[in-house]
Amino acid sequence: MSPFDAPHLLLRNANVPRALLRSPPALPLGDVVPLDIEIADGRVVRLAPPGTLEGEGVDLDHGMVWPCFVDLHTHLDKGHIWPRAANPDGSRFGALSTVGADREANWTADDIRARMDFALRCAYAQGTRAIRTHLDSIGAQPWITWPVFREMREAWRGRIDLQAVALFHPEAALDHAWLERLADLVAESGGVMGGVPYMEVDPIDYLDRIFAHAEKRGLDLDFHVDETHDPAAACLRLIAETAIRRRFPGRIVAGHCCSLALQTPEEIDRTLDLVAEARMSVVSLPMCNMYLQDRTPGRTPRWRGVTLLHEMRARGISVVVSSDNCRDPFYAYGDHDVVEVYREATRILQLDHPIGDWPQTVTITPAEVAGFADGGISEGMTADLVLFRARNFNELLARPSQQRQILRAGRPVSPALPDYRELDHLMERP
Repeated sequence: MSPFDAPHLLLRNANVPRALLRSPPALPLGDVVPLDIEIADGRVVRLAPPGTLEGEGVDLDHGMVWPCFVDLHTHLDKGHIWPRAANPDGSRFGALSTVGADREANWTADDIRARMDFALRCAYAQGTRAIRTHLDSIGAQPWITWPVFREMREAWRGRIDLQAVALFHPEAALDHAWLERLADLVAESGGVMGGVPYMEVDPIDYLDRIFAHAEKRGLDLDFHVDETHDPAAACLRLIAETAIRRRFPGRIVAGHCCSLALQTPEEIDRTLDLVAEARMSVVSLPMCNMYLQDRTPGRTPRWRGVTLLHEMRARGISVVVSSDNCRDPFYAYGDHDVVEVYREATRILQLDHPIGDWPQTVTITPAEVAGFADGGISEGMTADLVLFRARNFNELLARPSQQRQILRAGRPVSPALPDYRELDHLMERP
């Protein structure tokens, strides 16, 4: 029997990121803390300096130990349609039109169920324990997709905790009866209200209506915001002003916020002060926005497309990085691997020198923002852990594919990544 299969497990010589320890012991300063970790009955029962716990154990040889990951912004309903719906030019317009056509032609309950299950198996195999997904909620599609989501949430209970957000454009919300039905569906499904405010479609009226529906039903909000290179796009500021004016009691997340990086310093300061006052959280999607933003045929992109996480964090705003799209017209690549997200975010957004608290952006902070179970490492936590051979951040971030062992409730899980061939029957074009 493998020592990992025992009901009582002692992990010796682990290196735990200091930023992820809820109560760091008084040990030498550094980005990682050397610890022994005792696990019993599926929980971490003791964290101690190396060599101070009695009994046999598994020597990790100073490999890093992380909590399992939380992916706050994904699109599980869109995922893995690339073979049948490739983006013709890599642009955001190309993505919108291609996804719209594919949704109309192919998004049956069976199609969504198969692709969503495939995505969840990818995420689970790589150490993710909780996911929030945006669901395209346009026309009649919500009454197809949301029941499938509820089914998948129940099927995956105990492996991946799932939340869903209604995603729709301002034009759809002009139908007040339809929006009322959608808000009821979201509430019945334990979901989150969302949407995409545009400067071109009276964003203040739109936001007031969405806020009102959320307030009436006690729902949180999660918006796609200013995903553009136009510095005049200022919906992030308008959302914050609306939240302050209405004294909104729930949580608010703003995703993307790309245009902020192109605005004047004065406008940036004004907006971020309001976001902090409104107690909003911001999620950056660095891989997807690097792919889409500032793309012009024959021209090298001039900017990274990501938002101002350093400036936000300096103001006490909760910030997160997440996967976003995966193998669909909005992002051609990805594998639902939060390690890849964190690694690429570090490189794109320069979340290093020092590493500091940035590891919290894929663990502790998204768990707090979404209301999932605590994302840090502490005594008493469920032993949902990722064990790496990498001994430090340089080794973790330098090598594209990291060997890892996943523990769920202290027991090893080694599911294989699903084969893309499983989806071939869905990719045949009519």
